[in-house]
Amino acid sequence: MSKPDGNGQIDYRERARIQLQNRDLLLAEQSFLRLLEADPADPEALQFLARACIGRGQPGQAVALLLAAHQARPDEPTVLQQLGTLQLSTGDAEAAAQSLRRCLQLAPDTFTARLRLGVALERLNHGHDALLAYFRAINTAQSQGRWLSDASTAPLLREAVKHAMDYVDQGRRQAFDEVLQPLRERYGSDELKRVDQCLAIYLHEQPTNLPDPRQAPKFLYFPGLPPQPFYARERFPWQAGLEAAGERIRAELREVIQRGEPLESFLQTGLREEAEGYLRASGPGPAAWDAFFFFRHGERHAEHCARCPQTAALLDATPLVRIRDHAPETLFSVLRPGTHILPHRGVTNTRLVTHLPLIVPPDCALRVGGETHVWQTDRCVTFDDTFEHEAWNHSDQTRVVLILDCWNPDLSEAEQAAVTDLVEAIGDFNVSAAR
Repeated sequence: MSKPDGNGQIDYRERARIQLQNRDLLLAEQSFLRLLEADPADPEALQFLARACIGRGQPGQAVALLLAAHQARPDEPTVLQQLGTLQLSTGDAEAAAQSLRRCLQLAPDTFTARLRLGVALERLNHGHDALLAYFRAINTAQSQGRWLSDASTAPLLREAVKHAMDYVDQGRRQAFDEVLQPLRERYGSDELKRVDQCLAIYLHEQPTNLPDPRQAPKFLYFPGLPPQPFYARERFPWQAGLEAAGERIRAELREVIQRGEPLESFLQTGLREEAEGYLRASGPGPAAWDAFFFFRHGERHAEHCARCPQTAALLDATPLVRIRDHAPETLFSVLRPGTHILPHRGVTNTRLVTHLPLIVPPDCALRVGGETHVWQTDRCVTFDDTFEHEAWNHSDQTRVVLILDCWNPDLSEAEQAAVTDLVEAIGDFNVSAAR
């Protein structure tokens, strides 16, 4: 028996919940109706009664109830998701999109709401917005272990999820093809054959088929490039100028150190668990990998360049990879005593990493693809970081190298231009989908 509340009224909410546990849906509905008599804006009652109306084929009444629930609790995402889903089923795609967008503002990781937003936008002929909504819905769901297969997808959603995946596959293919089309017209399709393969691999339209099992790019694999951990110095004539300027660069580095210029963690996440996944201490002090950036993700650090004008001028004259929001990445890499950078891999074999060693104590080395290289002061070493690589400083002194990235020399001019445009387009798409 339900007990009276403080005002002597029956606690119809408690009664309704007990009836729901006992699967007495009709009795639960009556209890929620009585609850609404006492509080016409009770969201729980309104949501339940809306579901009951849906079950009886009364969508108009259900919408009215959910609108009342939303008015009573405007910041409740579950009400907005239920309302948007119902509006979508009644053919009101505009209202559905509005409700679902508000839901996602409050709960961005609600992937089922984002899936339905994609449906609404597609019906409204907002093709690109639908593509972004579907893409983010799929990524969010799969990051939580959902929608990876039929078994991990709710039966009522399977058809919609498969449609979204097909829509994303076709939409991204079309978008990236459009980006490359001007280069096809300029250079000819034959010059971009390997680029087309690269894109097909990125879109999972064909397998990667890596020729060397030690290599595994985390982002973009370009086929047909000879796989090798280290590259001969003769492939990079510009390195001679850097090596000849080693003492001038080192002098500016020493000024940075002596002035106590602030350095930052290379990892930059601030997450202890990520640092532990990349670094290990081999001595009494904590592991630390610090950086003085000249460029980071393609963004120039003007103040740092101004403090080291000769180094900055040399970098400006060097044929670095230049991709908006991505490259170049140039820095003084400062590896503290007793620090081991654990094995990891880079993002793409289209660009290579060069080290110009500036301060090299004993017991410091770099290992790439199982091959060990000992740095030599003012002598560049270039490697493909998509091979598993690691570095260590087992000494009691600080090791510093100048790091920069350059194009893989086995890419043609046309391929470099295509990779630039393609990577920028992929980045722009991913940023838009995350908003």
